[in-house]
Amino acid sequence: MDDMRRFNTISEYNEFNNNATKHPLVSVVDLSKASPRSGSRMYFGFYTIFLKDVKCGDLTYGRSTYDYQEGTLVFFAPGQVAGINSNGEIYQPKGYGLVFHPDFIHGTSLGRHIQDYSFFAYQSNEALHLSDRERGIVLDCFSKIDYELDHAIDKHSKRLIATNIELLLGYCVRFYDRQFITREHVHKGVLEKFEELLNDYFATDKPQTIGLPSVAYCAYELNLSPNYFGDLVKKETGISAQEYIQSTLIDFAKQKIFDTNKTVSQIAYELGFKYPQHFARVFKQRVGHSPLEYRSAN
Repeated sequence: MDDMRRFNTISEYNEFNNNATKHPLVSVVDLSKASPRSGSRMYFGFYTIFLKDVKCGDLTYGRSTYDYQEGTLVFFAPGQVAGINSNGEIYQPKGYGLVFHPDFIHGTSLGRHIQDYSFFAYQSNEALHLSDRERGIVLDCFSKIDYELDHAIDKHSKRLIATNIELLLGYCVRFYDRQFITREHVHKGVLEKFEELLNDYFATDKPQTIGLPSVAYCAYELNLSPNYFGDLVKKETGISAQEYIQSTLIDFAKQKIFDTNKTVSQIAYELGFKYPQHFARVFKQRVGHSPLEYRSAN
């Protein structure tokens, strides 16, 4: 039996939380108005941003469970499924939610740049932890959006609401940059595990059986979402996760090329390439010489 609650429209979610629908495509939801309830899985057909005011159950998303605290922001893109695990106990929701349908941002600056906000694909254990001052800024943005929703709809309404949502997301980008810095000790551990993962990968027969390691594969092994993992690596190293993988790959390739008993094709297959030509092209792009030229020069 599917116990999932499905919310395809803003009005459905408003009704679930005892909030009035002021606009069919966007809403600032006061969760304290909702009736007490037990935890359940929920499907969202729209963008959702939760600001949790109190601890009330464990938020679950994907493989992760995150016992989030006060002043935490969690983001979901349309089509994602999350849930609250209250262990069967009844709890009173608290906090606020900003929900907006993709149709609302079509033709706006926000609509053109929404994919740039990678945190909509982060896992729940990668939530944004806010300081008191940052929480105040978020609430101020919510308030401005809600003010426009209370205002009679006119030719300015959509632009002003979309602009304020974009302002909020811009602040969230800044706040995440701060979080990457303040949690640097945690991220250093992730990078060490990433390096160890790649070294172990290329030291086994996994490249031949699985193929080249992808960013998604590494993120999964490290229990992170691909977007958060990619952003973390970029912030810490200055290069993308894909470039980091290729750099490690080339280091192993250089070691293998010195074994003159192996052909370039054999080395390519051992590293996980389906086609030796692809390996030769990647090697030359990274090193400046073909594999054979590198072997001869060294």
